[in-house]
Amino acid sequence: MRLRRIDLKLVRLPLVRPFRTSSSVKDHLAHIVLRVEADDGLVGWGECASPSDPYYCPETTETCWHILRDFLGPLVLGKDWETIDELTSFYRLVKGNTFAKAGLEMACCDLLARSQGVSLSSFLGGVRPRIASGVSLGIEDDTASLLDTIERHLSAGYKRIKLKIGPGRDVEVVREVRRVYPDLLLQVDANSAYTLRDIDLLRRLDEFDLLLIEQPLAHDDIIDHATLQAALRTPVCLDESIHSADDARKALDLGACRVINIKVSRVGGLMEARRIHDVCFNRGVPVWCGGMHEFGIGRAANVAVCSLPGFLLPGDVSGSDKYYLQDLVDPPVLARDGYVPVPSSPGLGHEPIPDLIVANTRREITLDANAPPA
Repeated sequence: MRLRRIDLKLVRLPLVRPFRTSSSVKDHLAHIVLRVEADDGLVGWGECASPSDPYYCPETTETCWHILRDFLGPLVLGKDWETIDELTSFYRLVKGNTFAKAGLEMACCDLLARSQGVSLSSFLGGVRPRIASGVSLGIEDDTASLLDTIERHLSAGYKRIKLKIGPGRDVEVVREVRRVYPDLLLQVDANSAYTLRDIDLLRRLDEFDLLLIEQPLAHDDIIDHATLQAALRTPVCLDESIHSADDARKALDLGACRVINIKVSRVGGLMEARRIHDVCFNRGVPVWCGGMHEFGIGRAANVAVCSLPGFLLPGDVSGSDKYYLQDLVDPPVLARDGYVPVPSSPGLGHEPIPDLIVANTRREITLDANAPPA
């Protein structure tokens, strides 16, 4: 296999409704869509789902564009490779920049799976024909409005609700949701909004029978999370703190969490996501797949990784119609009665729609292995 061309397209889509976390509010998203082409004309697609701001992680859309254009792309173009590990070895000296790496690796996994005539799920070792889907709900100022939103998604069949929380919108909000829905599969996500000084407040969440509390403390911490987990009955789930299988191993050794959220973009790609899954699966630790409001390309990759056997909890891989009026792929990624089907056709199983991508592209560049040096 040899890549002769990489197309980078900055694609922007409006959200169906604004999404608020403890750190930001979004009414649209701009992600980098990647198209890679091999010498034989076969094509693969990927998505770099980095936030546009550095509030979730240090990377942004602009840093990913820079790293893909100036480093990752040139390092892989024109090189011979047969496996994804061989491909990623070409840029092993590039530190961090996991969102940028994930977009390129995703496109190459799609390409390689297509070349082998297998689905991305089969390529990864998936075992499920469908995955259970939950939804992630942003912070709402009005609790009545939040309850209406929850009811709408439960009526659509979604299996689990995740609430974003932050100081001032935490215990009492969760209390009211639990009062109205005593049997709901419910979890909360703090996006690093608290410190150990809030341990008494966080202990109050134990009374609500939550599936987990996600990343309550600092984005780069596992030490304080171990202290917190020892004080809580509710399982702590780490997200932002876990970037690799080694990070997962260390966190579990320290007792920093009882669950891990695997985001393909955060960990640098599908192969590292599978390695983290394997570490947790071998220890009997459940994992689930979080989302970055991916378009259909990245969402299809998330569906494939969720088909691995250790993904025991419903993830944030909901139908794309929850976020976008029109998806970039055909068929769109949709949930029926709370389940998303895992495609069996080669590669991602959802074909990108070139006209829609072009219509929503704000910037593009082509990297060509055969182009003369600048």
